Amino acid sequence: MNAPVPYARDFALVLLRDMLRIRRLEERAAELYGQAKIRGFLHLYIGEEAVAVGALHALAPDDAVLATYREHAHALIQGVPMTTIMAEMYGKQEGCSRGRGGSMHLFDAKTRFFGGNAIVAGGLPLAVGLALAERMQGGTRLSACFFGEGAMAEGAFHEALNLAVLWQLPVLFCCENNLYAMGTALARSQSQTDLCAKAGAYKITTQAVDGMDVVAVHQATRVAVEQVRAGQGPYFLEYQTYRFRAHSMFDPELYRDKAEVEQWKERGPIHSYSARLKAQGLLDEQTFLAIAAEVEQEVEAAVAYAEAGSLEPLEDLCRDVYTAAAGVEDRP
Repeated sequence: MNAPVPYARDFALVLLRDMLRIRRLEERAAELYGQAKIRGFLHLYIGEEAVAVGALHALAPDDAVLATYREHAHALIQGVPMTTIMAEMYGKQEGCSRGRGGSMHLFDAKTRFFGGNAIVAGGLPLAVGLALAERMQGGTRLSACFFGEGAMAEGAFHEALNLAVLWQLPVLFCCENNLYAMGTALARSQSQTDLCAKAGAYKITTQAVDGMDVVAVHQATRVAVEQVRAGQGPYFLEYQTYRFRAHSMFDPELYRDKAEVEQWKERGPIHSYSARLKAQGLLDEQTFLAIAAEVEQEVEAAVAYAEAGSLEPLEDLCRDVYTAAAGVEDRP
């Protein structure tokens, strides 16, 4: 993590700005949750910013992206406006899912962000399906699916990898290994903790990456994307990362030692990357503060947009929920 940043200044600062955008969006969401402005479940990405930023900046804008319920960051970097993300968390109809999905079900077809999914491993078969459709239509886009290490204990993971390799589909499997599936440590739930070995059983190319280093994430993902796009089959990346906050806002976080959390915070992706940029002369404190101020303005504009939004009218609550078959009398 101390190696020189191999990018021109403009792109290097884009990576920093996007990590700051994620961090401040999540911190503000936590504040709003405490004020009961955001309700339901809320899973924060604080600590894992390098993964979404480094990985998504290695994709093409029209590649398909799928994620888990901890997906605010992926949606934002894929291009979903922060305004509609915040409105969705507020439950307002101006949200990207018209207020019906909330925090866990962000969706935006225009940016090819195909969800947020509350079902563990639920996005994996969808990614395979999208890749199969792309192959059948003769396209060149790939599907990138983000999931936690807990998903690797689900049957859908094995089915998805098996089919993707059998059919040599353009799928990038992105495992965000933050060591805890909700409150259960990896070693307490899975007998094989070498995730690349586990995925490799399906004869897929694998690589483990330091998920706290945005440069390492970006470079590894670029290599994987090039292979997938070249028609060499799917690819599995394990991003070794860590969430600094609890699993969700309801989580009392009794399953891990506070000293462990503090130790990981010393490797925090934003301050470690900022330090590297400063050491290279690509960043000074004044520029950092200016970027942070711009990010703060974007976040507050998103909050204002959500506050000014409207709830879905009562008469629309059943819209898109049930449609009577032709010739069948509607029932109350």
